[in-house]
Amino acid sequence: MSQSKAAIHSDHKVAPEATKNKSKSFLLTLIIIVFGGGAFGITKYIHARHHEATDDAQIEASISPVIPRVSGYVAEVHVKDNQKVKKGDTLVILDNRSWQIQVEQAKAALAASKSNMNVAQATTTVSRANMAAYEANISTADAIIETGKITLRRAIQDYDRYVSLIKDNSVTQQQYEQAEAAKQSAERQLQVLINQKNAANRQKNTAATRSNVTNQQVGVASAAIEQRQADLDNAQLNLSYTVITAPEDGQIAKVNVQIGQFLQSGQYLFSLVLDAKHWVVANFKETQLKKLRDGQRVTIHADACPGHDFEAKVASFSPATGSRFALLPPDNASGNFVKVVQRLPVNIEFTGSDPLAKNLRPGMNVDVDVHLD
Repeated sequence: MSQSKAAIHSDHKVAPEATKNKSKSFLLTLIIIVFGGGAFGITKYIHARHHEATDDAQIEASISPVIPRVSGYVAEVHVKDNQKVKKGDTLVILDNRSWQIQVEQAKAALAASKSNMNVAQATTTVSRANMAAYEANISTADAIIETGKITLRRAIQDYDRYVSLIKDNSVTQQQYEQAEAAKQSAERQLQVLINQKNAANRQKNTAATRSNVTNQQVGVASAAIEQRQADLDNAQLNLSYTVITAPEDGQIAKVNVQIGQFLQSGQYLFSLVLDAKHWVVANFKETQLKKLRDGQRVTIHADACPGHDFEAKVASFSPATGSRFALLPPDNASGNFVKVVQRLPVNIEFTGSDPLAKNLRPGMNVDVDVHLD
């Protein structure tokens, strides 16, 4: 009985000491939490005064769609999924036989137009030669007519004298008749010469008309040659489009093309992610934009490269919030209004050459920290 009383007395003596130790531990823990929380809060407050950050940001890159410019059946596919390509590398080849035929047809049409041009030019040359000959005939006729006029004038003068002399019987009737015949012959010869000149003038006018026509034919033939040359250039261009090449260096995405498949002009085939440049689009709240400026230094943390800092800078600001470019932009006047903080896309460019940047892919999430100082 005495032993049990002693045990009870011992338990009552230990309990207050344990309670006191637990109170000290709790108080110490509480102090640590309070000071730790305060230090964390102060750190975040100081950071917030000199930084603006967001985790609503993604890697972006130029993505070029590979699209055929002409229709045709796929003859060869030279790339596969995720393949790296260089500018000018062949990606897809279309069956070009129909386009080759069009090139040959265009060449034949051009040759025919050139032949027509040669004929028109030859006709023009003949017309010009005829014009020169007619002009020479006219000049000769003018000279002969002048001689005929002189001969006629002399014959008329002789005839007038013989008319006066026949009245006085100073000449014989035969001499008078000879003078009259000479005058009539000179008149007829002059009229013949005049008729010949008029005929030559008519021939010259006809030749001039034909020359104008042939000149017009030359113009038409020249225009036809230009048209056929344009047709040939277009056919050759379409033929070159049957070989689809890479516009820039990059990496092919999933290839959805099979040999024998018919492709329409403008049909989307697959995408080429260009190697030229990567950047970040960070969507900042409108309440964060007050101190943001172009050129501010930015630190980027990518989920793909934990613990690594990428250096960048603010490049530009979008002219409107993302909601304005949505398929169905909000219309706050059409119903009940609920104010929602909007976000503005901000372009951020990488600075320097970071070897780990090759691990970044378009669409990856990143954390953006803008240094406001």
